[in-house]
Amino acid sequence: MTKRERISEEQLPSFLAKLPEWQRNGNMITRIFEFPNFLAAMGFLNSVAICAEVADHHPDMLIFSWNKVKISIATHDKGGLTELDFDLATKINTLLSK
Repeated sequence: MTKRERISEEQLPSFLAKLPEWQRNGNMITRIFEFPNFLAAMGFLNSVAICAEVADHHPDMLIFSWNKVKISIATHDKGGLTELDFDLATKINTLLSK
């Protein structure tokens, strides 16, 4: 299986178990992050943008309620989730520890 092949329904639980903060939402995985203020949320979004550009895999990103960020990831051209999506989610999680 390559990183760009769609993950089967049978495989998804093992991938999701590695990222318990992320939730399946249809053909995507999503997570909401909360920050102490607007500038911290925007700084995080900018870090995610750089990470996504380096990975050449771009999530949907939304800032709302002044301090919350929602990230949604899918491999759109595959119509669902691939290993690339979970790799990017893992990289995004590591941004919080920096």
